[in-house]
Amino acid sequence: MIRHVVLVRFKPETTVAQQADYAQRFQALATQVPHVQQIEWGPNNSPEGLDKGFTHCFLVSFEDASARDVYLPHPAHQAFVQATGAWLAEVLVVDYDIGAQAVQGQGRGRP
Repeated sequence: MIRHVVLVRFKPETTVAQQADYAQRFQALATQVPHVQQIEWGPNNSPEGLDKGFTHCFLVSFEDASARDVYLPHPAHQAFVQATGAWLAEVLVVDYDIGAQAVQGQGRGRP
């Protein structure tokens, strides 16, 4: 399974309404592009202070790299990028294959 991680830093002039629109449009890609298994997202809430100004994270899951490769040039994805790109100061994208690296933790409940 491929995880496509997108970290976003909005421009200072991007309104809260535009940020919400960005998230809504990103989520809509799950029904517009074949092979997207899931999209999850949220605003940064890490207390570590290591976010380097990135405020939102979007995580797109694909069965494999070929499914991801259908998504990237797909017209719906490209239209989303074109329609919302002016709102972004910076985007960081990292993809990885969870493969054998996935390890189940012992975490149950709160510490």
